[in-house]
Amino acid sequence: MGFYNDRIAPHIVSAACGLPITARQRKKLVPRARGRVLEIGMGSGHNLRFYDPDKVEMLWGLEPGETMRRLAAPRVKKLAFDIEFLDLPGEQIPLDDKSADTVVTTFSLCTIPNPIAALEGMRRVLKPGGELLFLEHGADSDPNVHRWQHRLEPLWKTLFGGCHLTRPIPELIEVAGFEVCELVAETIPEASSPRIPAAMKVAAFEYLGVARYTESTQPA
Repeated sequence: MGFYNDRIAPHIVSAACGLPITARQRKKLVPRARGRVLEIGMGSGHNLRFYDPDKVEMLWGLEPGETMRRLAAPRVKKLAFDIEFLDLPGEQIPLDDKSADTVVTTFSLCTIPNPIAALEGMRRVLKPGGELLFLEHGADSDPNVHRWQHRLEPLWKTLFGGCHLTRPIPELIEVAGFEVCELVAETIPEASSPRIPAAMKVAAFEYLGVARYTESTQPA
């Protein structure tokens, strides 16, 4: 599966993450980023056009995939602020403590092997009072859809670069020491019709929100 995961899956994932449905959600969240920004799992750079250059001082783009970084290159050239690629996985953020004003993660926590370790790293590098902006798909609130998520997850992970369908995103964020301050958890409108079979909704439940870290939210 090495060739597939390195050369084929990134193009499939990039295409799926670039759909207009997803762009609509990104536009709601990414412009809130400010200051020195760390994006986790930057992928092929679908968020880049939504950053507000008047708010962003610079961007660290953490992305371990060589193919993804190559796909992002044309989008990087259009930026009006500095960007630095970090060629490491989400669990290994090579930044100093309290060095980022904003952390952005979109459709990345589903794939990172150890999401708690990655989130704890995000908390470590985020300044107290800074914001974690997240947009992720995950465990569906509909029990029928959730059952299908469990059934299809093994195949899904194989096809889509290790992507999980059943992760409870807000709970993971809180376990890592954040306070979820804003949250919209819902099925995307395009998949909300009861006439659509549950098996076709397994990646349609999304969590869009903001979490903050202060000294008072740090785990004991």
